[in-house]
Amino acid sequence: MVKGANVALSSLRDQVGSIMVHLSWSSESGDGDADVSVLLLDARGRVRGDADFYFYNNPAAADGSVQLLGKTPTDAGSEDRITLDLAAMPETVDRIAVAASRYGTDRFGELDDLRLRLTDAEGEQLVGFTVTDAEQERAIVFGEFYRRGGEWKFRAVGQGYASGLAGLAGDFGIEVEDDAPDNHPDGLASDHPDEHPDNDAAGSQPGETGDAADSAAAGAPPAAPDKDATRADPDPGTGSEPDGRPTTRRPRTARRKATLPKPRKSLAENDSWRSSRLFPVSSLKSDREREARATSVLLSVMSQVPEFGRRLTAGFGAPAGRMEAFTEVSLPHGDAPRRPDGVIRVERAGKLWTALVETKTNGNPLKPEQVQDYADIATRRGYEAVITLSNDVALEGSPLVEIRTDGRRKHKVALWHLSWAEVTHQAQMLVRHEGVGNTAHYWLLQELLHYLQHDNSGCHGFQNMGPAWVPVRNGIDDETLCPGDPRAVEVVGSWERLIRQVSLRLGGEIGRRVLPVQRTRRGTDPHARRLALADELCTDGRLQAALRVEDAPGPLSLTADFRTARVRTSIEVPAPEQGYPLTWAKRLVRQLADAPADLHVETLLADNQAGPRGTLERLRPEPADLLPSGTAAITGFRLSLFKGMGNTRGTAESSFIRSVDDAVDRFFTSVVLPLERRPARRATVVSGARAEAQPATTG
Repeated sequence: MVKGANVALSSLRDQVGSIMVHLSWSSESGDGDADVSVLLLDARGRVRGDADFYFYNNPAAADGSVQLLGKTPTDAGSEDRITLDLAAMPETVDRIAVAASRYGTDRFGELDDLRLRLTDAEGEQLVGFTVTDAEQERAIVFGEFYRRGGEWKFRAVGQGYASGLAGLAGDFGIEVEDDAPDNHPDGLASDHPDEHPDNDAAGSQPGETGDAADSAAAGAPPAAPDKDATRADPDPGTGSEPDGRPTTRRPRTARRKATLPKPRKSLAENDSWRSSRLFPVSSLKSDREREARATSVLLSVMSQVPEFGRRLTAGFGAPAGRMEAFTEVSLPHGDAPRRPDGVIRVERAGKLWTALVETKTNGNPLKPEQVQDYADIATRRGYEAVITLSNDVALEGSPLVEIRTDGRRKHKVALWHLSWAEVTHQAQMLVRHEGVGNTAHYWLLQELLHYLQHDNSGCHGFQNMGPAWVPVRNGIDDETLCPGDPRAVEVVGSWERLIRQVSLRLGGEIGRRVLPVQRTRRGTDPHARRLALADELCTDGRLQAALRVEDAPGPLSLTADFRTARVRTSIEVPAPEQGYPLTWAKRLVRQLADAPADLHVETLLADNQAGPRGTLERLRPEPADLLPSGTAAITGFRLSLFKGMGNTRGTAESSFIRSVDDAVDRFFTSVVLPLERRPARRATVVSGARAEAQPATTG
């Protein structure tokens, strides 16, 4: 679609009740990002109340009409997904605006491939729209859905705001406080808005009722809507500006922490007594027992803990509703019935959404013939999805199982994959960081986590670099590995799976979003990118990756060097915009007081000049050694740790997977976290066109 064009959804599919919106962008550095939001508007182009504003800290409507599914890794960075159930949308909602906004001075012109895609519940693309003229905009309305003649239509808007959230909000007739970027003369890296609950904004834009009218909405970083924060029909004498415009308080964005039960003194006579467990694992002996037990445990917890079940099924197009799960269900198929490991059913408004589940544990691979049978059964019976669950990690453009689809059948079945690492990650986020609303639900999730992390469960995530690992490593050692070797492509695929699992595990431990950064040229397909990386592996003997950690000073880089048998973890910290270089060096060394003595510190200079470097042990008494001898400008500092690289392909102590996990854990804990602990400072808050200093807050 082109900017300003509109289309009736009924012309795209016969029945389009549930729509998935995909928003994506990329950047050359790989660390560009934005926050998406959705606003529900009435016929006047105004929100009906604060509950009509959805963002990643308020991601779902109670009736399931709006669900923000979060970010998923792509080859160029990440993609935000939103599901809209138009059939469940209240009659008072006339428009649905989809927007994104950037923080501080970041502009959309710094990003590439600003895209919006619409797909149906099965993942089939309906339309797409690319914003090509973004420059100084800090907020962009990508598109809107609106009612016309009893049906829903979609318009490609692409309207941007250089004034960011404040300007966009003013167009909606709502005054909100927008953040201006803070100057950090005393810090090496700026704080993320999540660290300061008083640094957020929200906004919206009014729309007209004609087809030619544009409407827009944009969101802020996470917020919890305040009661009476927004009024669609304000009383000019109460809670409004002199011109009658409603006012809204900035939503708070402090993360909701889990309230853990207070520890109680154990009644055991000695430490050898073990607590009873809801899901015992000690008696599991065979893979078949492990698969049956793991399926039953997971599905039962999903059914009983709505927050958890919703997280795992929302990305598969399931509606929000009452969930039930079943195991070992017999379904007719030809001469003999088939028994999928599980069945998930969700009921809402008298309609059923059904998915068949096929589970594998340990290193057992999925069997294509089994998955194909389940897909055929689902097609004939009108089920919506087949979900595969294993320790493997699916890569974009490279599904774990290929299935055939019958083009003659109108009903289509979506094939989705879920890794045990993703299941563990979601449980960790709820239990350790975000909280659940019920003590019994908390206990169930704790028991699930204990089960998944037990050595005998078989649910340990990606745990084998594959049969090509040893031949490729040996080929690099004796310099016989040539570009184009298909074994190198297999190793690159395993490396990407490992990096995605490391992201999930680290994110679950620290309670933040952690995403792999894929630095690639625009338009490069996943297979071509892996071929190029495989050739680099053959030539240079190195595997490289980067992780974008929320609130970190910059991407965390990983390099596995086969020739030196070392794993390098590093981060680049930008130099402050104000102050003196010697002050920067002293402050950096002081922040790293507890970091390992073998940490390598390198000064980054303009024009890629080589700067001073040394270990932290040598620099502690003399931070001035980080200053260049000439007049070259310091642009930042690179911090690096090195660790011996494991050589086996499994998960033993000497394995490559274990060495990468340990390297990331050590680096983040001892280097990245100390950099984030900065002293309190004064923040500048902008309200409309007025700016005023606010008391300092500590993140």
